[in-house]
Amino acid sequence: MSTILNNKVAESGLITIDLASFLPSNEIGLFDIKPYLFMELILKEKDFRAALLATDWSVYADKIVGIHCSTDAIIPMWANMLIVSYLQPIAKAVYFGAEEKLREQIILSSINNINPADYADQRIVIKGCGETKIEESAYVAITQKLRPTVKSIMFGEPCSTVPVYKRKD
Repeated sequence: MSTILNNKVAESGLITIDLASFLPSNEIGLFDIKPYLFMELILKEKDFRAALLATDWSVYADKIVGIHCSTDAIIPMWANMLIVSYLQPIAKAVYFGAEEKLREQIILSSINNINPADYADQRIVIKGCGETKIEESAYVAITQKLRPTVKSIMFGEPCSTVPVYKRKD
C-alpha cells in the first residue's frame, strides 16, 4: 500500500520574498576617497581635482559604485558631488557609503520600485534566514510597502513562519 504525500507548503499559495535576491548580480565597486587626500587626512581642492582628472574611471564601467572614505577625514559635500559627476556617465548607479551601506541602499531602492498591486490579497513570507546579511531597514521597508495590499505577512521560511500581519476581512 502506497501513501501519497502532499507538500502542504507548495500547496499553501504562499509567496516567498527573499530580500537577498534584490541585490545586484553585477559587480559592485567602491570608490575610496582616502588615497586622494593629502596625508590621507586632508582634502586639498586643487590636488583633489587634479587626482580625479587623472583617474581611470573605466574600471567602474557598468558597476554599482559606493563612494566612501575609509579614514576619519572631514570630506566636504561638493567632493562627493564631484566624484559622482565623473562616475555617473559610466557607472550603472552611484550611491554614498561603504559596501554594507551600499547594499542596504540597493535593496531599499528595489523595495521602493515594487508595485504593491502585484501582491494584492496574497499571503507573503519574507525570508528571514540566509547567508547574506540583510539590514533591518529592509524588513521595515518591505512590510510598510506591502501591508496595505496583502492578505498577510509572515517572517521566516514557508515551513516555519512568524505571523507579522493579517488583514481582518
